[in-house]
Amino acid sequence: MRHKLLLLMWFIPGWLSAQETLTLEALRQMALEHNKSLAVARHSVDAANQLKKAAFTQFLPNFSALGNYSYNQKNLKMLGEDALLPVGTKMADGSFGFTPEQISNQWTMIEGRPVPLDASGKPFDPAKNPESILWKNYAVLPKEAMEFDIQNIFVGGINFIQPVYLGGKIAEMYRLAGYSEQLAQARKENQEQELLVEVDEAYWRVVSLESKLALAREYRSLVARLDSNINLMVEEGVATKADALKVQVKLNEADMTVTRAENGLSLSRMALNQLCGLPVSDHSKLADQQLNAPEPVVEMVPLEMAWNNRPEIKALMQAENMARSNERIMLSRFLPNIAFTGNYLYSNPNLFNGFEKKFDGMFSFGVVATVPVFHFGERLHTLRAARSTREMSTLQVEEAKEKIELQINQQSYKIAESLKKQVAALKNTEHAQENLHAATEGFEAGVITSTDLMMAQTAWISAQSEYIDATIEVKLCNLYLKKSLGTLEVPSLSQKK
Repeated sequence: MRHKLLLLMWFIPGWLSAQETLTLEALRQMALEHNKSLAVARHSVDAANQLKKAAFTQFLPNFSALGNYSYNQKNLKMLGEDALLPVGTKMADGSFGFTPEQISNQWTMIEGRPVPLDASGKPFDPAKNPESILWKNYAVLPKEAMEFDIQNIFVGGINFIQPVYLGGKIAEMYRLAGYSEQLAQARKENQEQELLVEVDEAYWRVVSLESKLALAREYRSLVARLDSNINLMVEEGVATKADALKVQVKLNEADMTVTRAENGLSLSRMALNQLCGLPVSDHSKLADQQLNAPEPVVEMVPLEMAWNNRPEIKALMQAENMARSNERIMLSRFLPNIAFTGNYLYSNPNLFNGFEKKFDGMFSFGVVATVPVFHFGERLHTLRAARSTREMSTLQVEEAKEKIELQINQQSYKIAESLKKQVAALKNTEHAQENLHAATEGFEAGVITSTDLMMAQTAWISAQSEYIDATIEVKLCNLYLKKSLGTLEVPSLSQKK
């Protein structure tokens, strides 16, 4: 008993799930949540949003810190040997000079002026040839005094740069990031609408096959009843064996029709379940299986509004805006760039008070300006390429609008045609029903042959099938017109539950 109870508890949830009635809106919601491509598109929108925020930070100063340690094998030696510095006199004008008592050179008189002689006895000008002066006294500069310990060097600092004017480049890059985000959003909307169309097509395909399966079973029941009657008539001798065989062939055909309808329905259910993230073997009942729901009339909107509603136009317009921003960025490369900079740098050893082996630093601020001068036409060519890309994007938008206008007109004609077809199919079903009723009564009265009755049955099932197809076509044409007008509403995931 316990095992039976556990087994019952195991199958009850699956049975309840199988009996659940699903509406088209519920299946749309499931598909939007399950679809992996849409999940990728949502992440693309999030990534574009983050890039837009990153682009905004380019308006703000950029701070950075640096640190460095270096080990050098040798010290820095400014002199190769001890240096001898002459001892002279500070002259009245503040320059370095000498008196005759401070040098050992001989003198001579030239044009009444004393002129020193070099070591070879030739007169020279001390200002032009100071190397010929023979100094009496020298000051010694030891070699070790000009040796600096640079084996261990520590350097650190903090700096920042604040853009002031970059030819409008930063502003356009921020706009470009915003256009990229809107482009990703438009592509996501387009994928959502495409998915909804797929779900609706799969949904109505299942509804159509459900109706056709019920119709095929009813037709098979009619043929089976005829087969039973014709066999009794053969036994009574009022019908021939050939009549019975004809009906048997029709019965076999009806069985095959039921089998094909069942197989087609199973495959269509699997396709719908896969789109909506349901188990492939799920057999939930659909809310519109009997095609009883009336189809509301699609409200037409002005062409301009339809263009603005279509995600394809939104995407192309954002691409055009991006091309325009890129053109402006290329133009900004001709303009000067100005930035404000500042930093604090410290080091050990430092040279702020002689050569000291300790940390010390200083602040510095400045303005940096760069002006492009000549680049062999490279920037001019890139500007022209960007301008061509922008013009190409504009033409693509115009072409897409023309195609959308044509598409709306085509779908409007198809709706009118499908409605006429539905009305004609409905009349045909009424006539076929009357014809079948009359043929059945005639056969029972013995005034109509089994062949005529089977023809009436075939005409009846054909008319019923055509009416189902016409009804589904009306619903799908309305769907396609909504998509063309951009009024196909995508349910929000937050509305679920």
